Formats: sequence, C-alpha cells, structure tokens
Amino acid sequence: MTTQNKGELFVVGIGPGSEEHLTPAALDAIRQAQVIVGYRTYIDLVRPLLEGKEIFKTGMTEEIGRARAAVSRAQAGEKVALISSGDPGVYGMAGLVFEVLREIGWKRGESPKLHIIPGITAMNSCSSLVGAPLVHDFCSVSLSDLLTPWPVIERRIEAAAQADFVIGLYNPKSGRRTKQIVIAQQIVSKYRKQETPVALVKSAYRDLETVILSDLAHFLDYEIGMLTTVIIGSTNSYVYEGYMVTPRGYTNKYSWDGKAHEGQKPGVSLRLNEVGKPV
Repeated sequence: MTTQNKGELFVVGIGPGSEEHLTPAALDAIRQAQVIVGYRTYIDLVRPLLEGKEIFKTGMTEEIGRARAAVSRAQAGEKVALISSGDPGVYGMAGLVFEVLREIGWKRGESPKLHIIPGITAMNSCSSLVGAPLVHDFCSVSLSDLLTPWPVIERRIEAAAQADFVIGLYNPKSGRRTKQIVIAQQIVSKYRKQETPVALVKSAYRDLETVILSDLAHFLDYEIGMLTTVIIGSTNSYVYEGYMVTPRGYTNKYSWDGKAHEGQKPGVSLRLNEVGKPV
C-alpha cells in the first residue's frame, strides 16, 4: 500500500467539549478529518467545527459499532476522527480501537496510520472547578458494572480508601443503578472522617454545569447522576475559602522561608555533566 492512499485514524479527546478546552492538536485532527465518528452527544458539542464533513453518530452502548466504523473507513484510505469526551485513553475509545485493530490483525505501518490525541479528563476539568484536590496521589474508579463485575469494583474502592488516595468516582449512579454510590460511601467511611470534603461536579464547562462542595457524611443528600463526577478527599484534604485542597506536603519539609525543617534533608537542583546528562 502506498503512502498516498494510506488512511489515517485520529482518536481525539475533546475534553469537556468547548473549543476553548480542545488542544491545538485535537482541533487540527478534526479539521483534517473527512469523516467524524462519535456518540451523538459529543458530536453536538463540537458541531460548529464539523461543517462540510461526513458525520457518523450513534447512541450510548454502541461503542463497538463506532470503533469498527472508524477503523473500517480509515483502513479504506480516508482521514477519520473518532471523538471521545475527556481523554480517549481514560475510559475512552482508544482501548476499544486497539481491540478492533487486534481483531483484524492490523500491524504498524499498515493502513490506517494511528494517532491518539489526548484531551482534558473529567477528573482534570472537575478538579479545576473546585480548587486543587488532586495535588497529591489520587485514583479514579468507575462505578458502572456493565463491563466490570461489582465485586471487583468494590475491592478497588476498598483498596483506594485504605491507601488514602483522593478518589474520583466516574459513572456514580444511574436511574437503575442506585446502590453502588451508597456502598462506596460506606466503604470510604471506614477509613475517613465524616467531615472529609467531597466535591460533586456535573457537566463541567457545559451548559448544565453544577458544582457542589459537601462532605462524606452529607454528599448523598444531593442529586447524583451519570454525568456527575464525585471527588472524595484524602485524610489530608481540606476546604479553604470554598475551595477543596489536597496539600502536596511542602510544609511538612520546609518552612515558609524555604529552609528545610530540622531533621529534613533539603532537595537539590538537577545537576548536569559536561554533555548535558544528569549526575
């Protein structure tokens, strides 16, 4: 196959969806693409960028069909952008694309040429609206058990809570799936105080955006749905002036004049040798 007819598949993270939060690389990939493939809600978010392009859109739970369509069109020689909210490699379409490529026996160098374009994750965008909750170690867990057995999810919540991670919960609740978020709250409560800050962010940077700052004891009193991301603080997280903050720990080591506390070894700047290598 020659370079001229080799298709390209861009798996594009659109972040929250507005143009101002798309990276230049994501915008460029969408502009280059002849065909846009995506979930209809995400298509609508970037529709002003899609004039003159062929659009292939499907509904929720039709991810396999979208991935197959995108790979097939790109394999045939077209430039295709498969769009994914947030980052395509974080609960996004990139993994499914690789499963399709593996199924058909695709090899590097064959059509399509593959580009994974990163985007702002839901954790990133939601975090920015509530302060700085992710400045220290954190993890994310999806509470959807459509693809992952609930006992596995429950073990992961237990491990994250016990390890004192800040915990981001994706897909926390739906119309038919209501008990999981309650169980998650009960698990975390075994390891953290009830006043631990908890943020609830729905539709970050979108028209129906809502931001609520609560605590572990009371966050279940608020409306939580599939579009909500729940951020549960660690034992060190706190609220200051309406912002949720997880300190990195600088003041455990240094005083405000920059000097290390007694018994603490100060950090040193990176030193390079004569050929520019770290020493």
